[in-house]
Amino acid sequence: MSVACRLRAGVLEPLEDRLTVILTESLECFAQVKRLLVPLLHRHRMALLTAPAVFAALLLFWAVLGSTDADVAPLYKDPAQPVEARVADLLGRMTLAEKVGQMTQIERLVSTPDVLRDNFIGSLLSGGGSVPRKGATPQEWQAMVDGFQKACMSTRLGIPMIYGIDAVHGHNNVYGATIFPHNVGLGATRDPYLVRRIGAATALEVRATGIQYAFAPCIAVCRDPRWGRCYESYSEDRRIVQSMTELIPGLQGEVPKDFKSGMPYVAGKNKVAACAKHFVGDGGTVNGINENNTIINQEGLMNIHMPAYLNAMKLGVSTVMISYSSWNGKKMHENGDLINGYLKGTLNFKGFVISDWEGIDRITNPAGSDYSYSVKASINAGLDMIMVPNNYKSFISLLTGHVNSGAIPMSRIDDAVTRILRVKFTMGLFENPYSDPSMADYLGKKEHRYLAREAVRKSLVLLKNGGKTSDKPLLPLPKKATKILVAGSHADNLGYQCGGWTIEWQGDTGRTTVGTTILDAVKAAVDPSTAVVFAENPDADLVKNGGFSYAIVVVGEHPYTETKGDNLNLTIPEPGLNTVQAVCSGAPCATVLISGRPVVVQPLLAASDALVAAWLPGSEGQGVTDALFGDYGFSGKLPRTWFKSVDQLPMNYGDAHYDPLFPLGYGLTTNATKAY
Repeated sequence: MSVACRLRAGVLEPLEDRLTVILTESLECFAQVKRLLVPLLHRHRMALLTAPAVFAALLLFWAVLGSTDADVAPLYKDPAQPVEARVADLLGRMTLAEKVGQMTQIERLVSTPDVLRDNFIGSLLSGGGSVPRKGATPQEWQAMVDGFQKACMSTRLGIPMIYGIDAVHGHNNVYGATIFPHNVGLGATRDPYLVRRIGAATALEVRATGIQYAFAPCIAVCRDPRWGRCYESYSEDRRIVQSMTELIPGLQGEVPKDFKSGMPYVAGKNKVAACAKHFVGDGGTVNGINENNTIINQEGLMNIHMPAYLNAMKLGVSTVMISYSSWNGKKMHENGDLINGYLKGTLNFKGFVISDWEGIDRITNPAGSDYSYSVKASINAGLDMIMVPNNYKSFISLLTGHVNSGAIPMSRIDDAVTRILRVKFTMGLFENPYSDPSMADYLGKKEHRYLAREAVRKSLVLLKNGGKTSDKPLLPLPKKATKILVAGSHADNLGYQCGGWTIEWQGDTGRTTVGTTILDAVKAAVDPSTAVVFAENPDADLVKNGGFSYAIVVVGEHPYTETKGDNLNLTIPEPGLNTVQAVCSGAPCATVLISGRPVVVQPLLAASDALVAAWLPGSEGQGVTDALFGDYGFSGKLPRTWFKSVDQLPMNYGDAHYDPLFPLGYGLTTNATKAY
């Protein structure tokens, strides 16, 4: 951008706006002065002498007028005014540079006070693993967010930024937060009210760090477990996914009785803006390949992948994130028919539409090869805010150029900014832009951990209970025994237990955050007289000669996220199966399977006396032992069809070739008992 252009955008345009307001409001006053002044000059022969004095009086008049105007707060700063009036007033005061800034979301790592002020940035985010420091406290998060906010509030119009984060199973980026089961496990609970309570707890923990916006819920309908994001989907059944949109009022608050579907709603400073994602068809790609092509007719798209968005509109979701994927070959990030036409038109969505991380870059192949086209195509298709997240200079320059050239109409920019401001005003961000220090204690709160523990035990699906050597059920296990064995790679690994999107984008291994491993939980559950032996991968002889009353083996998938989780064979990594076979050949055994989806399970079934699908349970391992030892009964039901062979995939309930190992909805039950 030339010096002249920067001068106009940064200095002259704001000055022109201000002068226009002053001149408009003062025309009548000026006319009255003119009517008095001209006769005065005609009557006095000393006109040339009096003119300087009159001119000075006029300057004084203008100064007083400007001072009076400045003392009156702009309408948009008055919380008593209607939201739409405040939006219109603020929009009318904004320059193009300020509007483009509101449409720009950048990563915290490229953010500085000068960057935020100079570019009028409207939103920041933390990507997976992007934190102030490893193990940062809530107070450190608050200080970071508030520092960014102060820079944004220091701009000419003082528009607060909105900070977003992937809080997809609790506030999972933050050390010490409560980590809830991933969505696939919540789908197994069939308990929308539980999910709403999880949303409310998550909102408090997100606000504890000063953040106001959660990129959740994912309302994808995963139709193929080979997809690396299948655990982010509640179910293959859109009806289960629809019921789980109750996370939205948990995060945002319950909409009032007179609420109009499609409007954004956030109840106040203890709630956060939610984000329904990824619009639309992300769970239906060919062979479950992440970010790929969903080949389906319009009827199929509307009947399977779209319904949960109707629920989201009725619940007041504030934002919608667009999918990386394509529908019948057309990238969703440039699909104006579905974004402008269906989402904003038919569904009457009035919140803002946001891209995924570098989502517009991936319109072209290779990604970013024609960024100018990607900017133009995505904005014209109806995207309002772009998760840039790093290359903000290029984005701002290109978007500004497209507007000035007429390639993107100003009406499209005004629509985008109107929607962004509507969300910010609705959620009270102008009145409460900064963190509340008193909320820091909500992070990892004891009551939230109890809630997560409840969610874990309700999510467990009992696939087998007895039958290897006896028809007698193995579960529940007795708490009082001479000696028991706990084994397996996942028994004492909190990172594995939580899965992807935990502390790091791809998840991690080890004691990555605060929580209770399944081994910890077993030790806490059994009678004090029971000896607990842990061996991660014992050999068969040790087990046979160990004198164990029974064994608990915990194995499964390693953490993954997105494309790195795409898997065509769906077998668990070794030594998982070897461990199960070694242990279960020497003692009665219950196998606990940690996975984000159904996997090849027949060898585990054959080796085990009992088999539990525990999904990705999160930080509260005691939820697993609550059911294993009979304090609560097993009640979870499969949210997904469990295949016999990957050659059957994709296979979903209702398909003509439906021949599962375990059907959608399967799950054995037990009764609570005093298991001593």
